[in-house]
Formats: sequence, structure tokens, C-alpha cells
Amino acid sequence: MIRELALPLIKYFTPFNVFTYLTFRSAFAALTTLLICFLFGAALIEFLRKLKIGQSVREDGPQTHLAKTGTPTMGGVFIIFSVVIAMLLWGDLHNKTIWITLGAFLAFGAIGFIDDYLKVTRHNSAGLPAWVKLAGQFAVAIIVVLIIYFTGEEQTTLLYIPFFKEPVWDMGWLWIPFAVILVVGESNAVNFSDGLDGLLAGLLIIVFLTLAILTYITGRIDFSEYLGIPYIPEAGELTVFCLAAAGACVGFLWFNAHPAEVFMGDVGSLSLGGLIAVVSLITKKELLILVIGGVFVLEIASVMIQVVSFKLRKKRVFRMAPLHHHYELMGWSEIKTVIRFWILGGLFAIIALSTLKIQ
Repeated sequence: MIRELALPLIKYFTPFNVFTYLTFRSAFAALTTLLICFLFGAALIEFLRKLKIGQSVREDGPQTHLAKTGTPTMGGVFIIFSVVIAMLLWGDLHNKTIWITLGAFLAFGAIGFIDDYLKVTRHNSAGLPAWVKLAGQFAVAIIVVLIIYFTGEEQTTLLYIPFFKEPVWDMGWLWIPFAVILVVGESNAVNFSDGLDGLLAGLLIIVFLTLAILTYITGRIDFSEYLGIPYIPEAGELTVFCLAAAGACVGFLWFNAHPAEVFMGDVGSLSLGGLIAVVSLITKKELLILVIGGVFVLEIASVMIQVVSFKLRKKRVFRMAPLHHHYELMGWSEIKTVIRFWILGGLFAIIALSTLKIQ
């Protein structure tokens, strides 16, 4: 919006040209979400507390978590609110990738909101039935992937592998089921990673900052040609989205740091997970996102291994899944677990960025 308002005024006052710069708008999108969270976070937490929208904690988990019962949840609502406001203010509203990504972001958030609402009203940790929740995620993923498939560039169906400059395979229509599984898997992987104070918010900050770098260089023909990565003309605008999300996560972390005053809930984790997946599809980083979000992959893998092992062998591989709970039950404190997972997330991000040059 601000960009559109500034464009006709540039001829009268040239400094308004700054509002057209992608880097400027991205930085101020992050600042906008950060300030919204800072200014309204405490009021929202108090509002949630008055409505008695409190977290229900699993009794079979670490016993130290039982004290968190009743802590306000659904804090992801003000992450979504702040990001939407920032994008309407600072994004290029004529860019189709913004609307595709925003639609997926809100749709996954809606699924998470319903799930959280049912948990709160029923006063237990069971929200939507698993199959209903999964069906909703698949429905959204299919719609988004089909839109990208039919409106995307010629290279939409090309598969790129980290450390290789050239695409290894034109997947054709097979890209559709591949992309759908990636979107659903990524949104669930992020969701599984939400369980400790500050854990998910910190990891998401790292992931979105990394994606901001990748979207920026992907949208610039000079940088993309130099680094040998696919050039996607409209992808650069997603830098605004990624930094807006990073700023929102920083603002949320202020209240979610141990001891947490509010939890993100599925409304936050599903929406942000879906956002990450859609950005990776548009920028042709479908496999690289598995490296960037390596901690998310480990978390969902631990759940899958645990379920398969118990069904086939009647034995558990981990003391508890997802993985962060396993280390808690091994004796790591909550803060130590969170910080070590943040460090691991940073290492994955460094490895992912290194692939841009080592290929």
C-alpha cells in the first residue's frame, strides 16, 4: 500500500523513492510486526487470560510441564495479525506470489485456530480429529500447489538438488503430489517442534532470516546468475514476507521465552509451517528447505520412527517423541534443550547457505 501511494509522489519529492526499495520495505515490515507484537502482546495475553483460553498439557509428558497448564495459548493469532498488517502496508500488492503465500498462510492458520479452539473449549489436548486436521491440510495444500502449477514459470516443475547448479529432473505433473506432500509435511514438522518455551519461535527466526536471504537473491537476476541458482522474477517480494514473519517471531519470543507467558498454539505453528513450505516451492528450494529446517525434519522423523517402531515391535525408540521431549526426559533442562536446538538450527542454516557457493 505504501509503495503504491509513494510512486506518484516521487516526481514531486524524490526521497519517496526509498519506499520502492525492496530492502527498505523488508526491513520496515520486520519492524512493523515487531512493534505490533511489543505494543499489543501484553494486552492480548491478558485478553486471552480473561477468556480462560489456557493450554492443556499432556499428563504423560515431562512432569515439569504440568505447571504450564492454563497458560494462555493461541498467541499465534497476533503473529498472523501483525504479518498481514505488515504485508498490506509494505508489500507490492500487484505481486501474485504475495497473494498466493498470504492465502496459504491464512488458510493453515484457520485450521490451527479451529484445532486450538476445540482444545480450549473441551479443556484437553485433543482438538480436531487427526484425519479431519490432515484432510484440511491436504485440501489447502492441493489448492495452493495447483495455483502455483498453473500460474508459475516454466521452471516450476524442475527439481533442484543442493550442491548442483542444473536441475536434475523435470517432474512434470508429478511435481503436484510431491509439492502437496512437502507442504503438508513441513506444516506438521513445524507443529511438532512446538513444545518448549521459546523453542519454535527461535528456530523460526533462523529459518525466516535464511529464507529472506534466499528470496532476495532468487529475485535478482545478477545474484542468481552469479550463484547459479534459478531466477524467479517475482520471488524477491517474498523477502518482505519472510522478514515480516521473522520480526513477528522475535516479538512473540519476547513473551514466549522461559517462563512463557503465552503459547503459539496450532494457529501459529501450522500457519508459519505452511508459509515456509510455500516460499520454498515458489523459490525452487523444495529440497534445500529440508536442510534449512533440519531441526523440523528431525522432530517429525522422531515421531514417525516412534509410531512405526511401537506398532511393529511394541517398543519405543525414544523416551518420548517429538525429539525435544526425549532429551528432557534424559535429564536436560528445558532451557538447555531449547538453546542447543537453536544452535543446531543455526548450523543447518549455515550449511544450507553454503550450498549456494559450493556447487
